[in-house]
Amino acid sequence: MNKENLTCNKTSIIHDYFAIRGGGERLVLTLARELENATLVYGYRTDDSFGDFFSDIESTSLNVPGFLRKPELRIPALALKFSMQRRYAASFPVRIYSGVSAPFAAPRSQSSGVDIFYCHTPPRFLFDQRALFTARQGTFRRLVTRPLMHLFEKGYRNSVVQMDLIVANSENTRKRIKRYLDRDSVVVYPPVDIDQFKWKSQDDYYLSTARLTPLKRVEKIVEAFLAMPDKKLVVASGGDDLERLKQMAGNAPNIEFRGWVSDQQLKDLVGRAIATIYLPVDEDFGISPVESMAAGKPVIGVREGGLLETIENDKTGLLLKPDFSIQDIADAVGVMTKERAIEMRSDCETRAQQFSRERFVTQMQGIIRDLCQQDADKS
Repeated sequence: MNKENLTCNKTSIIHDYFAIRGGGERLVLTLARELENATLVYGYRTDDSFGDFFSDIESTSLNVPGFLRKPELRIPALALKFSMQRRYAASFPVRIYSGVSAPFAAPRSQSSGVDIFYCHTPPRFLFDQRALFTARQGTFRRLVTRPLMHLFEKGYRNSVVQMDLIVANSENTRKRIKRYLDRDSVVVYPPVDIDQFKWKSQDDYYLSTARLTPLKRVEKIVEAFLAMPDKKLVVASGGDDLERLKQMAGNAPNIEFRGWVSDQQLKDLVGRAIATIYLPVDEDFGISPVESMAAGKPVIGVREGGLLETIENDKTGLLLKPDFSIQDIADAVGVMTKERAIEMRSDCETRAQQFSRERFVTQMQGIIRDLCQQDADKS
């Protein structure tokens, strides 16, 4: 792009919204805190997210009203809101976008400045999971959403074209970006607060922290533990499937649902577990396994997606085949005894160091510096 030379002394970080205490949200807050003269712009935030983290961050909310936050309205509403912020975004010499709708805020190509898209994944409802997304809708809803999806995809692709650089959160996501968007990207793994997760003890439970949605496959974990009444499962998360999974578990005394927990409670649960279980469908990256390893706790995962980049099979965890069965989960739990988990502790802690917060910040600062220098050289 032909852009004027600007001193990169201000950065806007533009993110969809804050509704949970997830890895993408933590990444954005890390950027807002660590980059000099950074301003965070976002659609909205709820009490379930990181409200206590905003006190030392300069931020602006677009205040998307509650009725537009419903799942079927949220993404197009945010896309429209962000597209109305292009002139404001153009006032910053460096712009970083995070999320599905945030890239719509990218100024058109004649604008000066540097545009960086940190891509957690191309929207899965548009690409690799489109068939699943469509199948879950009724006939009438499909008739309504099909043209909206077409318009959104067109706008999303046009926004991605404006980016000077795309940063992927994993090699897995980098491949998706190339396949679905035909763009090259560089990988910078998300920041993990590895110093905050420590081995505390070893209690009698296995832990699941994945969000309760179909792609996380927590249902299969619950089903496996229903068949293992002598093994205890703690589920420390929430999501759309929470009530359904509770009903599925019934009154099983070996399965406990905690819902979303505080950061301190999460650290305590991870630090005292035997191991964690994380079995998502082709995960983009997956911060939870790294947090688990930082606490010296091995992970029962699945041999696909981002977990191939974090978990070392038979060293820091056990990786199931992608088409695993309920029995495969049970077998892995049987292998991952307390003794086996302790044997893996040191390797887990060492592996987690590869995904530190400091490494992430240093790499992102280097990317911004290099792009600003390239922009200066063009002028």
